[in-house]
Amino acid sequence: MTHPAPAAVRTAAPQPSHAPARRRRPRLTLHRTLSRAIIVVIVVAQVYPLAWLFLTSLRTEQDFAAGNPFALPSALTLDNFSRAFATGNLGLNILNSFIVTMGANVLIVVLGMMAAYAIQVLGFRLSKLVRGVFLMGIIVPVQIALVPLFIDYSKVGLLDTYQSMIVPLAGFALPMSVYLFSSFFEYIPRETYEAASLDGAGPYRIFGLITLPLSLNTVVTVVLVNSIFIWNDFIFANTFVLTEGLKTIPLGLQNYIGAMGKTDWTATFAAVCVTVTPLLLVFLVLNKAMIQGLEAGASKG
Repeated sequence: MTHPAPAAVRTAAPQPSHAPARRRRPRLTLHRTLSRAIIVVIVVAQVYPLAWLFLTSLRTEQDFAAGNPFALPSALTLDNFSRAFATGNLGLNILNSFIVTMGANVLIVVLGMMAAYAIQVLGFRLSKLVRGVFLMGIIVPVQIALVPLFIDYSKVGLLDTYQSMIVPLAGFALPMSVYLFSSFFEYIPRETYEAASLDGAGPYRIFGLITLPLSLNTVVTVVLVNSIFIWNDFIFANTFVLTEGLKTIPLGLQNYIGAMGKTDWTATFAAVCVTVTPLLLVFLVLNKAMIQGLEAGASKG
């Protein structure tokens, strides 16, 4: 008696479960929504003061005094900018701030890069200790140096000079500069320096042909980070500057405060717009290079 062949048993392949994916999608959607909401809040908090500043600088003096200061302007005028230049020495203040900022940045970049090159690349005995001493300078407050510096400047005749502002600004910014440059130099492969040494290059040639070109993004980062604080510095300029001819922008804005505390607010806002715009444009143009410099300096440190 013949029996029918047993039917082939088909085993269905297990289907992948989409339950985890379905569970993750609401979480991802919620996470993205919260992230975008936080980004929008941060952008509004950063952009709104600038937008209000520029709009207020275009309002008439009567509109700002009689209406809501935070409302949209009912009429626009450029008289505030001409009055800003006529009331104070705005052009001279900008020139002084530019000289101080550039002079301090030159010292910061040159001294910071050379110190980091000696500590990180060349190496010497107790180099780690020297680097630690530099890093300790980050926590030193600037206020403790005002009185000693004022006494020393008065003895050597440096009061009311550009050097009286440039030297302390560069000195207090040097520790962070050394840290950023040394962290970036640690990122450069040692084989690059060894190959250059085998080709007969000395330390100065290696610094000029290898280290310096590779450090351009870090240089931009150091300059931009320090320029923001130097451009807006008030404490050193207010302590060491005694005449109108050397006043920087923060000191020059005091000229818009009239008798009995009366302030020409629209002219003041116009002056602030004039002084903020160049630094803001430079920051926006070089923002990408600054981010790359920070990432390179923070990759190993």
